[in-house]
Amino acid sequence: MRNQWTRCLSWMYNKVPPLQDVLRVGTGLKQKRLNFTAARAEGVNREKSIMAARFCGVLALAVFLSGLDASRPAINQELSNIFNELWTLDVNRMTPATDYTISVQGRANYVTQGSHVVTDRASRPLFSNVNEIKLQNITTFTRLMKLLDNYERSTGVAERVTTEEQTEMNLFLDAVLNTEVMKRAHRYLVTKGQSNSNLRIFKNQLRLIWFNLYHRKRNSALDSCGFEHVFVGETKSGSEIIGFHNWVQFYLQEKSTHLDYKGYKARDHDLPDHDDHVLNLQFSWHGLVKPVGSAFIGTSPEFEMALFTIVFLMNTERSTTVLVNVDQCQMELVVIRHGRSLGTAYPKLLSSNSRHVSHH
Repeated sequence: MRNQWTRCLSWMYNKVPPLQDVLRVGTGLKQKRLNFTAARAEGVNREKSIMAARFCGVLALAVFLSGLDASRPAINQELSNIFNELWTLDVNRMTPATDYTISVQGRANYVTQGSHVVTDRASRPLFSNVNEIKLQNITTFTRLMKLLDNYERSTGVAERVTTEEQTEMNLFLDAVLNTEVMKRAHRYLVTKGQSNSNLRIFKNQLRLIWFNLYHRKRNSALDSCGFEHVFVGETKSGSEIIGFHNWVQFYLQEKSTHLDYKGYKARDHDLPDHDDHVLNLQFSWHGLVKPVGSAFIGTSPEFEMALFTIVFLMNTERSTTVLVNVDQCQMELVVIRHGRSLGTAYPKLLSSNSRHVSHH
C-alpha cells in the first residue's frame, strides 16, 4: 500500500507543472511570441495531468479501503449453515446445568508466554460437576478417553504407537464415522470435491489429517500429530503449553489435580455464561501456564473433528481463520496445517448468546 502511494505522489510531482510556472509572466522575445495554439496545448496537457493525478489518488484510496475491509473477515455464511446443521445433529452433546456445571469466576490477568507466575482469579475448578455415567455410555466419548494417555507430553520425545493403541485409534474413528454428525460432514465434503464417497478412503483421509505422526520439534523424532496437539495437549521445551483445546481432557486433568483453572479471557463488555459452549480461558498444567487457551465446552468429539476437518479441507493456506455463527456464538475457527496433516485447530469466542448484536 505504501509503495502505491509513493509511486502516485512521485508521478504527480514530476508530471503536474507548478502553478507559479503556469502563471508566470515572462519578459523576453520568446515569451511574447507564445501563440494561442501553444497556450491551449499547455492547458490541455495540464488538465490531463491533473485528472490523471486525481485518478491516481482515488485508486490509491480505494485500495486502502479494500485493505481495511480485508482485515475484517466477513461471516462465512456457507460454513455457518453447515456447522449449524452439524450442531443440530450433535445428539451426543452434553447439556449445561444438566450434564455438567461450570463456574467461570474471575477474569484472568495478562500473562506472557513462558511465564510461570500468574494470579489465580478462580479459587474453584472450572468444572464443578460432570455426568460421567453419561460420558461412559456414549461410544465416541469412551473411545476418545482411551486415547488420551497414548502420547508423550513433551515435544521432541518420539511417539511409539503400540498395536493396542493402533486398535484404539481405529475404533475411535469407526465410532466417529458412525455418527450423523460425521456422516453429514462427509456428504458435504463429497459435494465440494474434497473427499471420496468411499467410506474407507474417507477414514484414511481422517487418519492422515488427525493421526499421522510428524516432527513438531525441528530435528527431532516423530513426536506429534494433530489429534495429540488439539485433544490431549503438549509441552514445548519444558516452558510452555501448546495445543490442549478439548474440554474432556481439561475436566479429567483438572479432576486429577494436574490442571488448575486460573480464570476466563474475554473482551471487557462480554462476560461468559455458565451455558456458553465455547470459552477462552487461562490455566496451568503440570506447573506450566497457558496464558490464553480456548475450547468447545460440552460438544462431542465428532462435532469438533467434523468442523475442523471441513475448514482444513476447504482451504489450502497454511493458516486459515474463518468467522462463523454457530448456535448463539460468534467465533473464529483457526486451523493451521502441518503439510497434509493438522498442526493445530481451535475456536476463538468473540461473543455469545447474541451479545455481539448491538443494543441501543
